[in-house]
Amino acid sequence: MAEPGAAEAYDAARLAFELGRSVRELRERRGWSQTQLAKASGMTQSAVARFEAGGTVPTLAVLERLATALDVRLRVGFEAA
Repeated sequence: MAEPGAAEAYDAARLAFELGRSVRELRERRGWSQTQLAKASGMTQSAVARFEAGGTVPTLAVLERLATALDVRLRVGFEAA
C-alpha cells in the first residue's frame, strides 16, 4: 500500500479538525467543560482537548461514546463528491 500523499494527509487533518469542532460546539451548547465531557464519555480531559483541537482522528467507538455522552446520534456515511 502506498504512503498517503499530501492531499490525503490534508483531508485527514481537515476531517479531524471538523470532527473536533463539532464536538466542541455540542459540548459548549450543553454548558459542559472538557472535564465533564471526558467523565461522561469515559475519556480523559487531555484526550478530549486533543480531539477538539483536531490533534487525533478517533475510532468509531470513540465517536459513538462521545455521541452518547452528548445525547446525539452518530451518523456515518458517504456522499458523492
